[in-house]
Amino acid sequence: MDLEAASASIQVDTALSSDIAKSCNKLLETQKQIMTAEEQLAKLKESEALLSELTIPNLMQQAGIAMLKLADGSSVEVKPFYAARIPSSKIEEAFSWLRSNGFGDLIKNNVTLTFGRSEDQDAKNLVDELKKKGHNVTQTEKVEPMTLKAFVKEQIQMGRNVPADIFGVYVANKTKITTKE
Repeated sequence: MDLEAASASIQVDTALSSDIAKSCNKLLETQKQIMTAEEQLAKLKESEALLSELTIPNLMQQAGIAMLKLADGSSVEVKPFYAARIPSSKIEEAFSWLRSNGFGDLIKNNVTLTFGRSEDQDAKNLVDELKKKGHNVTQTEKVEPMTLKAFVKEQIQMGRNVPADIFGVYVANKTKITTKE
C-alpha cells in the first residue's frame, strides 16, 4: 500500500474528537471541583477540632461544669480522648519498651516463610511438619491499633508514664453533643 492509498483510507470522525475534547475539559473541571471540596473539608475538620478540643472544653472549664443539659433534652459533655500510633521509625524502640516493662503480650508475633519457584515441595514439607507440631507459619510483629489505644488510655488514667514520642500519644478533651431525637 502506498502513501496516497493509505491517506485516502484514514478517516477521522471530527464529531467524536470534539466529544473527547469536551469530556476531557469536563474531567479537568471535575478534578478542580474535587480539589476545592477537599480543601474546604480539611478547613471544616480543622474548625471542628478547634471547637471540640479547645474552645468548648475551655469555656466549660471556666464555667466550672463537666456536663450541660439543654432545654431541648440534648446534652453537652467534655470527655478525655486518647489516640496512639507507633511511628514506623520507632517500632523497635516501642516493642523493646513494651517487653522490658512487662507488656510484651500486647505484641502479636506472626512468622512467614517465603520459598522460591522451584521449592514447592520443600515448602509443603515444612508446612506439613510445622502443622504436625501445632504451628502456623507466618511472622510479623504488630500491636493492634485499638489495643494500643486502650493500653495508652489505661496507663495514663492509672498515672503511669508512657513514652509519648515512641507511641505517638495524643491526649485531648473532646466535646460530645448528644441530641434528643
